[in-house]
Amino acid sequence: MSIDVSSLPPLDCSDEHCITCADDGVPMIVAKVDEQRGLALCMDGEGRRHTVQTALVDPPVEGHVLLVHAGVAIATLAREASVEMSG
Repeated sequence: MSIDVSSLPPLDCSDEHCITCADDGVPMIVAKVDEQRGLALCMDGEGRRHTVQTALVDPPVEGHVLLVHAGVAIATLAREASVEMSG
């Protein structure tokens, strides 16, 4: 089976967002942790609250800064929220 991909538009990875869903990774501060359900209540740089799944990172604690993509924590950026959060 042969597939001709020459007619597809070129892949542009220059933007700073996910090419699959156009969502950005956003740093968020952990405000509260629900270990039993693997969730954290987090706040973004504008003070909005978000429920975040935490299965892909080490167990967070209040004050950690997580990189969140599409509602899922994908990395721990800082162990305390002393970093500046700007939106």
